Amino acid sequence: MLWGLPAALLARHAGALAPAPLVFPRDHGAHPDTRIEWWYITGRLEAAGREFGFQVTFFRTRVDRTQDMQSRFAARQLVFAHAAVTDVQGRRLLHDQRIAREGFEVASAATGDTRLRLRDWSLARADSGVYWTRVESDEFSLDLRFTPTQPMVLQGRAGWSRKGPAPQQASFYYSQPQLAAAGTLSLSGRRFEAAGKAWLDHEWSDELLNPNAVGWDWIGMNLHDGSALTAFRLRRADGSALWDGGSFRSANGRLSTFDPGTVQFTPQRRWTSTLSRAEYPVEWSVRTLAGTYRVAAVLDDQELDSRASTGAIYWEGLSRLSDAQGRTVGAGYLEMTGYAQRLRL
Repeated sequence: MLWGLPAALLARHAGALAPAPLVFPRDHGAHPDTRIEWWYITGRLEAAGREFGFQVTFFRTRVDRTQDMQSRFAARQLVFAHAAVTDVQGRRLLHDQRIAREGFEVASAATGDTRLRLRDWSLARADSGVYWTRVESDEFSLDLRFTPTQPMVLQGRAGWSRKGPAPQQASFYYSQPQLAAAGTLSLSGRRFEAAGKAWLDHEWSDELLNPNAVGWDWIGMNLHDGSALTAFRLRRADGSALWDGGSFRSANGRLSTFDPGTVQFTPQRRWTSTLSRAEYPVEWSVRTLAGTYRVAAVLDDQELDSRASTGAIYWEGLSRLSDAQGRTVGAGYLEMTGYAQRLRL
């Protein structure tokens, strides 16, 4: 029956994916029949009295025009990866990127579970549910494991997350907040034993962006009391919201999903990049049904230039979350796309 199939095998309606229950562990893996997919893990670490942020993202994209080619050299699937470390005390962002066609033991995105590899970078999940990642770069390295402390959050309606007014503007989307992170982080030859909290997102889609959307603003925040906050908006060129949504899961496990029109991002302070000249709101007031929060970057310059892989320049970095009384209640990542140039997936 249709409703018992993994998401990758769903029938399509008018060229678009249709909502259906997710099936695990299968849907932890890749969905090569969809056009775009990513596994995104971010977090805050402490080590030797210092604070760090990190992100590791693997992307998979299906190249439609090569699907019927018979050559084993045809680039049917491309795998990209981004990694970055925010050194808070050092006030610097270090980042790197990779790209390769799938195959030839260079790049792979497995379909049975999360098993991603791009040369010497990897992200994988064990049967126990523990994730681990290994990244080697000239300026930094990460060797981290992530242990779930809570069930995953199925975003939207049971994992089907609308991203615009048209039915096809949607994605399958789940999050794993409040991961216990531990392992090693190395910067400029110095190795740190680090621990903290992390957040994982996995999302896949055929058509994510409305034609009128130039980019998005997104937060994924681990609150100190065990709650988890997701909020996003897709943005028009004039800065107005085209679509919004998110969720809040309380410390006692109650999940609230935000319908369109219930999330509001209001810029509070802006920073201008010397690289791209883009102006980013690095502090926000974010109003949701779960309350109004202040999101503030720990470091203004957390802009990533990924033009050598995905072709985009975007801002993604460690940020703090405060409540309406100004108390710091959590930390996580803020992502802003489409400020330097229109985002094209």
